[in-house]
Amino acid sequence: MKVLIIGYGSIGKRHEEVLSTFLQIESIHIVTKQILEHKITFPTLDSVEKLESYDYIVIASETYKHFEQLAYLESNVSQKLILCEKPLFETDKTLDISHNSVFLGYVLRFHPLVQKLKTLLYNEKVMSVNVYCGQYLPTWRKDTDYRSSYSAKKTEGGGVLLDLSHEIDYVQWLCGNMVEIQSYQLKISDLEIDSDDIVTLIAKTQKGVVVSLSMDYISKITRRHMVVHTLEHTYELDFINHSLIQKNKEGLEQRYECNSLERNSMFKEMHKSILCNDSTACTYLEAQDVMKTIAIIQEQNR
Repeated sequence: MKVLIIGYGSIGKRHEEVLSTFLQIESIHIVTKQILEHKITFPTLDSVEKLESYDYIVIASETYKHFEQLAYLESNVSQKLILCEKPLFETDKTLDISHNSVFLGYVLRFHPLVQKLKTLLYNEKVMSVNVYCGQYLPTWRKDTDYRSSYSAKKTEGGGVLLDLSHEIDYVQWLCGNMVEIQSYQLKISDLEIDSDDIVTLIAKTQKGVVVSLSMDYISKITRRHMVVHTLEHTYELDFINHSLIQKNKEGLEQRYECNSLERNSMFKEMHKSILCNDSTACTYLEAQDVMKTIAIIQEQNR
């Protein structure tokens, strides 16, 4: 199996690192303007030789390039597996995909405790979900000036709404698409960015689940958690401490943990899901649903 990775920033390098451990991967070539010794590279996507020869293509470029690159692939290759990094686009756009199988890089679906929670919720009536994700942007990426990152630049698809759309994806994966939304998308801090640094919303899903969700670049205490209330239980999933607590009406508590979560384990499971054609990875249609939710929030806050 031949792999082509488009883009070689930190996420492109991570995909190469993971895929290079797969026995079925014969070669990995890269689209980048960087000079990389001992690697086969192409400066642009349209300069790739024998594009049709690649079996698996990973789009790891900046968000604002995704639409053009996906459209190019759809027009020039067929029956390929394509993974596009999240989010799909910088706003909702129409692009029909019929020649290839496209998936999105929402790796939190592969967190062991998210998958455990999905199993536990299978026969439960979910009433409400509360989600919070916050981290101070200057501390996100070590040895990188946050002001030069794509997160800081609205024109490159930055901003907390797009950056942390993982939260929207897993909420909709667990509880159904959000259909009634009231939101705020703002830039309120003194960070030297022109993108949004806080998004907060309340919503109801198509399954009748009440959702409250808040994401930001401004929290000096890093937190990422979800609380789910069902008729029988309350669940609290802490992504930072890798714990899931289940508590019932009588106060009986069950605790699940995954302290041994390796750095690339979710990425490995995501690639396995796509290559083995199971039903866990985010499909193109599901990614479009995430973009519809994002577009509603963007429209409400113009």
